[in-house]
Amino acid sequence: MADKLADADRRKRRDLKSFYGLEGEANGEVPAGGESTKPAASTDPCDINSPHFQPDVYLNKLIQERSLVELMEQEQTMTKDIRSLDSDMQTLVYENYNKFISATDTIRKMKNDFKKMEDEMDHLATNMSKITTFSASISDTLQDRRHQITKLAGVHSLLKKLQFLFELPARLKKCIEMEAYSQAVRYYTKAQRVLHQYSHMPSFQGINRDCDAIIQQLCTTLRQQFKEKESTPKQLAECVDLLLQLDEPPEELCDEFLSHARQKIDEDLQDLDRQIKLQSGEAVPVQEDRPAKAFMNTPMDVLEFVDAGCNGFLSNMCLVIASYNDMFLSRTQTDERLDNIALRKLVLFVNDLMEQYFDFVRQRVQLERETGDNTILVRALDRFHRRLQAMNKLLPDTDFSRAGTEIVSKAAKDRVGHYLQTLKQHFADALTDIRQNLAAPRLVGKHDGVAKLAELLSNMQGSVVEQIKSVLNNLQAFIAADITFAMKPYFRGPFCNQDVREGLVVGFVKHICAVCNEFCESSSDRGSVPPALLLILSRYCIDLENATISYLLTLTEEQFLVEERAAGSPVADLCNEAKSAAQRLLNHFVRVQGLTISQMLRKSVETRDWLNTIEPRNVRAVMKRVVEDMTAIDLQVGQLYEEGVRRERSSDSSRRTHPHSMSQQNKRLQWSYSPSVDNSLMSNIQKLFSEKIEVFSAVEFSKVSVLTGIIKISLKTFLECVRLRTFGRYGLQQIQVDTHYLQLYLWRFVSDENLVQVLLDEIVCSSVHRCVDPVMMEPSVIDLICERG
Repeated sequence: MADKLADADRRKRRDLKSFYGLEGEANGEVPAGGESTKPAASTDPCDINSPHFQPDVYLNKLIQERSLVELMEQEQTMTKDIRSLDSDMQTLVYENYNKFISATDTIRKMKNDFKKMEDEMDHLATNMSKITTFSASISDTLQDRRHQITKLAGVHSLLKKLQFLFELPARLKKCIEMEAYSQAVRYYTKAQRVLHQYSHMPSFQGINRDCDAIIQQLCTTLRQQFKEKESTPKQLAECVDLLLQLDEPPEELCDEFLSHARQKIDEDLQDLDRQIKLQSGEAVPVQEDRPAKAFMNTPMDVLEFVDAGCNGFLSNMCLVIASYNDMFLSRTQTDERLDNIALRKLVLFVNDLMEQYFDFVRQRVQLERETGDNTILVRALDRFHRRLQAMNKLLPDTDFSRAGTEIVSKAAKDRVGHYLQTLKQHFADALTDIRQNLAAPRLVGKHDGVAKLAELLSNMQGSVVEQIKSVLNNLQAFIAADITFAMKPYFRGPFCNQDVREGLVVGFVKHICAVCNEFCESSSDRGSVPPALLLILSRYCIDLENATISYLLTLTEEQFLVEERAAGSPVADLCNEAKSAAQRLLNHFVRVQGLTISQMLRKSVETRDWLNTIEPRNVRAVMKRVVEDMTAIDLQVGQLYEEGVRRERSSDSSRRTHPHSMSQQNKRLQWSYSPSVDNSLMSNIQKLFSEKIEVFSAVEFSKVSVLTGIIKISLKTFLECVRLRTFGRYGLQQIQVDTHYLQLYLWRFVSDENLVQVLLDEIVCSSVHRCVDPVMMEPSVIDLICERG
């Protein structure tokens, strides 16, 4: 074990770089405290890596402890180590040799560079010495005349100033005649201090008096320019700057500057107001006195309107603000109170005008609600938003971007609202088209005269979805990559989530469900609703729940990058709402159709004299009409709903028998031969063993369930009407014939034929109870009559 540890330590230390601590230094590692990273020396004489190593002791120990084979292996190991150490030593020597050569080249190059630098320094020292000598020579030469030259120069300067003062009134008049007002002010301000300082001297009093009169005339001329409408903001700024240099009151100048600047800006606002009136269709008189603004007499689109506002109103506002800042706020003043007053006046001035401008922009944007293309509107809003950002930089104490963003957001919301109304109107038009097709079915299906409900449903679905996709594509203009406000989170988030997803798509889906629910209200103002329309809408709501809602919301979230955590109404809630509407519509359809057939049956029972009727020879026409109507309803429902699940049926041969005939014959015998037994009691006992039929139960989304619900309502009405009549013998037999005819044809429409059988049995039993002479007709005769009918 000790030998293995010694071999491992030997292998670890045979790397010369790590042993001598060169590896860490090569990597830039410096031991803490400057201490060497060389391993501590061992005092073991048998440690081959120790400075105290003794070969004789090590060799004797190996010979004593190890066998011949181990000694030979040890020899081979040591040979390999020696070769490895020789190789490492050669590598170190080679690397150090290259470093020495590189260092030698560097030193040689530095030596040459320093030699050139020494030569240049020597040359510089020589030149400096010559300059010093030359300067001393000049000083010695001019020393005697220096005082005289300085005195003459001072006299010359004084004479020039005096000459300027004497010529000042003439110069000022000449500048005013040439309208070089800035030059005149510069002359006067240059001599003003001297004139006031020596105004007590008679020679200067006249000059000072003449200059004051001329300057007073200049101030009057400059103020007169304020009253000229043709003066540009730049000219006004020059006038104010000159008046400030002439020590005019700053507060008064602020008010005059803003007042006269407002005249020009008010004209820009009047032009915008004029455009709004033209766009609204109001009669506006033509401005013939302003030929340069002739283009303002025709309506502009919204982009031209925004350009006119930006190039006119906003440009002049920026120029006024910049000029005002340069004249009153950026000047060096000793009184901070004047700065605060000037800033407050400017802020009030700008806020008042900007509020009017925002109001005009709101009015003009609202007039774009009916436009079909959003491209021009979005470009106009983007340009408007960009210019407001520049306004904020000119006047940091105000924030116009918030008001601008509100206008942009309101415009986007209005567009979404307009599109929502468009979708609602499109859906209403689609319903009107379906009504028209249902009112004239032969125009749709010419073969059998029955409207193709599946085709009408498919057309409405495709039309509505395409309309929504078209609206979403139009609204994507508001979030285009080149639109500035589209990148702002305060616009993009609310617009995509609240306006488009919730306000448009979810709002339209809820509107569809609300419209469908209104068709189910008995007090609806929609008039008579075709039953087929109820059927189509119920299927449409089912398709909404199954696929359309999920598809539309997914499409919206992908196109408008709506974050999942920010999404509003859950898909499941909308699907449940659509399914609930579909259930109500289908239930209402069943009730409407059931009540229609019930009305026929009720009238057929109430308008007949059942006591004095003749012996039945045919099936009554109303029963045939019932079967025909049920067949037509079956065809309609089959176009939109699947067949559904039916219970196990008996063979076809059994359907043509009389499942109620035996019981009726037994009852007749009982009534004939045992009058002591209460007939109603026997009927009630029999009902205990029959299934309870819930007439107005919820209908499943299948054809058999719908037809079953209609038949239950119809037969239940037939039963209740029979219970209110009194029958004679032939009246009872007519009921037998009618019920048997219904039983022959109605079983195929229901999910359980026993249901029809039970209801028809109750009708016959009730007729027997209400019959004064209960004599039943033979089954064979009934079969013959029904087959002939």
